[in-house]
Amino acid sequence: MRLLIMGAAGRDYHDFNTVFRGREDVNVVAFTQAPGQNLGELETTNDRYPASLAGDGYPNGIPIEPEARLEELIDDHDVDQVVFSYSDISFEHVMEAASRAESAGADFRLLGPDSIQLSVDVPVLAVNAVRTGCGKSQVARGVATELDERGHEVAVVREPMPYGDLETRRVQRFADRDDLEDVTIEEREEFEQHIDRGHVVFAGVDYADVFAAAAEEADVIVWDGGNNELAFAEPNLHVVLVDPLRPDHTTGYHPGETNLRRADVVISNKENSADKKAIEQVESTVRELTDADRWHADSVVTVDGPDRIEGTRVLVVEDGPTLTHGDADYGAGTIAAKRYDAERVDPRPHAVGTVAETLENYPRLDRLLPAVGYSDEQIADLEATIENMDADYVIAGTPHDLGAVVDIDIPIVRARYRVEFHDGDFGDFLDAYESELF
Repeated sequence: MRLLIMGAAGRDYHDFNTVFRGREDVNVVAFTQAPGQNLGELETTNDRYPASLAGDGYPNGIPIEPEARLEELIDDHDVDQVVFSYSDISFEHVMEAASRAESAGADFRLLGPDSIQLSVDVPVLAVNAVRTGCGKSQVARGVATELDERGHEVAVVREPMPYGDLETRRVQRFADRDDLEDVTIEEREEFEQHIDRGHVVFAGVDYADVFAAAAEEADVIVWDGGNNELAFAEPNLHVVLVDPLRPDHTTGYHPGETNLRRADVVISNKENSADKKAIEQVESTVRELTDADRWHADSVVTVDGPDRIEGTRVLVVEDGPTLTHGDADYGAGTIAAKRYDAERVDPRPHAVGTVAETLENYPRLDRLLPAVGYSDEQIADLEATIENMDADYVIAGTPHDLGAVVDIDIPIVRARYRVEFHDGDFGDFLDAYESELF
């Protein structure tokens, strides 16, 4: 069978490694790379999946082509089947991809959890969501910290973000901030706060090796899933977040709805910022699709030195992926600005280069700046854009330490989220489910 995998530099590689690598009856002729799946247009040097990772049968590796060439590639390589392998995509988008593949003469396939999830030697607590930006990383940090306080050796495993040389990123281990020197802002957003809490983070390209490395150091693994991706390992406890600020997104996104239907526990987060009707809508949808346990929570924003920003002019910088392919309209920085009556200044007239292009691509964003930083060029454009602003402070709602990445004269005030359950804390949460883990 001649096969093509549609992806976005992550789940696609995992699907290949787990399901298709080493099979004599399958020839993967190409990966395609989705446009704009990540913030900005990352210029990657990866034009093929290397032979050292692809294994027997692929002495020259596997080409990585633009998704725009899908039909042409199907025709050129006489492709029998197209496998769709990326996340946080509307059902409409998935079926559009299916129509493109089928119209070119190929079958279309999705791989489910039983095909792609790995068996791990230690318990796995998986934290997933129905969309990007529901607050899963805050929950993952909360449960990891509580497990640590109970005497467990905890390792965190993140969804892949293999930007750069794939061979050297086969297994990645991040134990302190020095390990973050050569990663993107998106990776910092996901790794940094775990590291600051003393938790080692593993990621990479080949997740059989990634989980094996994590299991050597830990007696429990917390899967901190990116986007709304499926967990790459079989979870002993599967926690899924929903977001009443986006009630219509509880269903209709792939594979977020799959996560919801398979959940052991569902957490409705951000209820302190949502209206009652939206909370009830989400609750009704969850009840229709699953009999999982339900917890309710608030996403609480705190600000470092709030008296400094009260009544001032501020530039708000938010978590990039949450605003872009997560379709959220704002984050912690915007909430902080409103709370302290700070005037949000518009970055659009001052944006340069790739930052200006990003804002053009997302016209709905109102007086805020997504954290852009997939390359040195983008970080330089981000710095220049901020320096062009007439603002007293930058409110950084992005989860990482923005000041460690950009060199700017405007002082930075951080706004942070934490998840607080309505009935109890993370200790009570783990008390309810510890027997399922151990």
